[in-house]
Amino acid sequence: MTKAEILAKAGKEKRSLLTEIESKELLKAARIPVVETRLAASKKEAMEIAAKLGFPVVMKIVSPDVVHKSDAGGVRLSIMNAAQAGRAYSEILANIKKQYPRARITGVTVQKMAKQGIEVIIGMTKDAQFGPVIMFGLGGILVEVLKDVSFRIVPMTKRDASEMIGEIKGYPILKGYRGQDPADIPFLEDLIVKVSEFVDKNPEIKELDLNPVFAYKDGALAVDARIILEPAA
Repeated sequence: MTKAEILAKAGKEKRSLLTEIESKELLKAARIPVVETRLAASKKEAMEIAAKLGFPVVMKIVSPDVVHKSDAGGVRLSIMNAAQAGRAYSEILANIKKQYPRARITGVTVQKMAKQGIEVIIGMTKDAQFGPVIMFGLGGILVEVLKDVSFRIVPMTKRDASEMIGEIKGYPILKGYRGQDPADIPFLEDLIVKVSEFVDKNPEIKELDLNPVFAYKDGALAVDARIILEPAA
């Protein structure tokens, strides 16, 4: 879908939270690397998509009414065959319907399980005084536990990105701690700048989260993405 189609669909359905697939479509168009993700609207479709993508795969609920998918039992990892994909689809829907009986459910996403890397987060929120502000830090659950993040105001330069990466306490992890592969820091710098340019060109975006982004020694990949629109959008 194009940006116009995505915004029109969200407006028609009176929702500000874009689905994971919609979010990734917008990001992909902005040359921000995201893992390929497809929507399954039935158990059979989930099994077929999983087999086509190749195992292992990850499956997640798609609902504008469920923000914290893992907490709600809406995520399944390391699915190794079509039969497991079918069971995962049924289990995910059962969990969500139990916890959120009135939730609008579009289906379940199926995506190839990405190779593990160093987990980082790139996000954006709007400050009442300064406007869009980019955040960077260690990702996954670490961002909630350690709160080891840095901030910069949009628009950003590559120098800004380099400085904010170097500011976090977890920077030694990115450089390769105790023999672990280092992250591709120049790639992360470019990625942060791309996110800055993306939100600068799309003022209708209120919040953005890429978490986790797997940082590798030769690139990075956003595994999950969330975009929230301004109410007026």
